Amino acid sequence: MDLGIKAKRALVCAGSKGLGRGVAEKLAEAGVNLTLNAREPKQLGETARAISETYGVHVGIVAADVTTEEGRNALLRAEPQPDILITNAGGPPPGDWSTVTEANWQEAIRANMLAPILLMKAVLPGMIERKWGRIVNITSASVKSPIQELCLSNGARSGLTGFVAGTARQVARHGVIINNLLPGSHETERLEKLFEKTAKTRGISLEELRAEEYAQNPTGRIGTPEEFGAAAAFLCSQYAGYIVGQNLLIDGGAFNSTF
Repeated sequence: MDLGIKAKRALVCAGSKGLGRGVAEKLAEAGVNLTLNAREPKQLGETARAISETYGVHVGIVAADVTTEEGRNALLRAEPQPDILITNAGGPPPGDWSTVTEANWQEAIRANMLAPILLMKAVLPGMIERKWGRIVNITSASVKSPIQELCLSNGARSGLTGFVAGTARQVARHGVIINNLLPGSHETERLEKLFEKTAKTRGISLEELRAEEYAQNPTGRIGTPEEFGAAAAFLCSQYAGYIVGQNLLIDGGAFNSTF
């Protein structure tokens, strides 16, 4: 399927690995030129070269922390007029209500709520003026089904979800479409570390924990960055103009609900 976005320009945050890279790959496959962001320059450069060589698109890089004003400014200097924005940031550390501190909350809100909101605020005027834009925020299944040990993620990402719900409906008439993707378990470095910690806490092997996790999902497995990226690319396509302010849960059916 031709997604109708060839030669568009995209900013992809946290795009050097994991779900961010999965999205970057599928956008590049659709012919989109990319500006990739991540904190670690070496991995970022390797990813950019691989994507450019594979898909023949231009891939610029910005090694910066977009949870800071300096990092966001660097990203916007590199690509001041993106057609597509993918916001993404690593989730805050595990912890429940009794252990997290005020500083933990401030950091989580800064990274997983304020950073994407401020990036959207920066790029929306240009998208509105050009009468076309796509924004996809990678959040978490925890905004739909809270995870006890991830209270920081539950709270901060839910704040972003509320902001998008109103803003998406304000800008849609200008051809600017904002939606959220809510990943469940996917094969990423973050999930692997979470599995390792959980297995150690429970005193079981990583293989045993994986088998349990697979068995609990209706698909009998966990997701891949490639299929997640394909869903994101569709939401950035010419066909997504009537999909506004939605929260697409990509979890293999783990959340048991009629709606």
